[in-house]
Amino acid sequence: MSTVRPFKGLRPPVDLVEQVASRPYDVLNSEEARAEAGNNEKSLYHIIRPEIDFAPGTDEHDAKVYEKAVENFQKFQAEGWLVEEQKPCYYIYAQTMNKRTQYGFVVAASVADYIEGRIKKHELTRRDKEEDRMKHVRINRANIEPVFFTFPDNEGLQAIIDKVKVRKPEYDFVAPDGFGHTLWIIDDEKEIETVTQLFACIDNMYIADGHHRSAAAALVGKEMAEANPHHTGNEEYNFFLAVCFPASHLNVIDYNRVVRDLNNLSDEEFLARLTESFVVEEKGKDIYKPSSLHNFSLYLGGKWYSLTAKPGTYDDADPIGVLDVTISSNLILRDILGITDLRSDKRIDFVGGIRGLGELQKRVDSGEMKMALALYPVTMKQIIDIADTGNIMPPKTTWFEPKLRSGLVIHKLDD
Repeated sequence: MSTVRPFKGLRPPVDLVEQVASRPYDVLNSEEARAEAGNNEKSLYHIIRPEIDFAPGTDEHDAKVYEKAVENFQKFQAEGWLVEEQKPCYYIYAQTMNKRTQYGFVVAASVADYIEGRIKKHELTRRDKEEDRMKHVRINRANIEPVFFTFPDNEGLQAIIDKVKVRKPEYDFVAPDGFGHTLWIIDDEKEIETVTQLFACIDNMYIADGHHRSAAAALVGKEMAEANPHHTGNEEYNFFLAVCFPASHLNVIDYNRVVRDLNNLSDEEFLARLTESFVVEEKGKDIYKPSSLHNFSLYLGGKWYSLTAKPGTYDDADPIGVLDVTISSNLILRDILGITDLRSDKRIDFVGGIRGLGELQKRVDSGEMKMALALYPVTMKQIIDIADTGNIMPPKTTWFEPKLRSGLVIHKLDD
């Protein structure tokens, strides 16, 4: 069973939400955050990217930067830019991209569920990134930004979404990136109880995006429990901020690769090597998009190619081996190009599908990269299968869009 509970959200007044809300901290660097915040003192970047309040080049991990986050978080509350709800609530949060809308529940998720494996993960986390987020949660005593969960479709929870979404929302705006964001409050006691009970019928939830934030939130909650001699398990620090979407609502998009060189092979030699494991078809100068699982598109020398993995080069019964990222990593990047560590090799870079395949062509045509490889996106079923079997996806496998907007609702860890 999944344990969730309502909470007293800390959020902006309606007339300030567009000034406060921001993109997540990890989708842009310090200078981009500085530029987006501009002269807006109400921007959440002053809390989640507080290095923008210092001279350019300031180390974002400096102790004074974390302290500035706390100072700014307290200022936002003192100025009324963030106001606490009068009572514990749930929320429904809708995101619209390309005329498609997905609806999720904003909840306080259970630290125990994460630690005991009922909230499942499909990616490895890095300790340095965990520690950075732990410091941010620990010093602010709050989950400023939510994590992104999914769960198997549930008729009862879908009925709640359908019932609530026809009401007048609390927030409804289009962000500068063109994505729509809508938020409804669930404050009726009967509806709150129904949501809690329906989630209790769900065996597992799955982290779609935010593995480091999830780990950090759970570890800080565990720390606070161990430090409290009167710990009961009901304190607010036993929960952390999550937005939970039915699996069918989510759109996983492609996550593509660009490579700087062909490992001392000529274009002809590289293409010849590919034919050992792939059916290679030249497609010409028009962009070619992968058409199905195990089909890839290659851009090289001003031309697009279709690559289809030959039978016997992958194992459909292996939840990791069946992934196109595994096939391409093993048969192309490792065996032909000698790239074995996707996390650290400087010869390779990754491009989220939100940028389109034209971005791949541009980076090769500019001379920055030698070739590009586009992959068919993984499915939600593959992600859930991998998490359920205790496997971990290779690096740079999933890309979810749209990203959650930060600052719509914040969860404080103090009761």
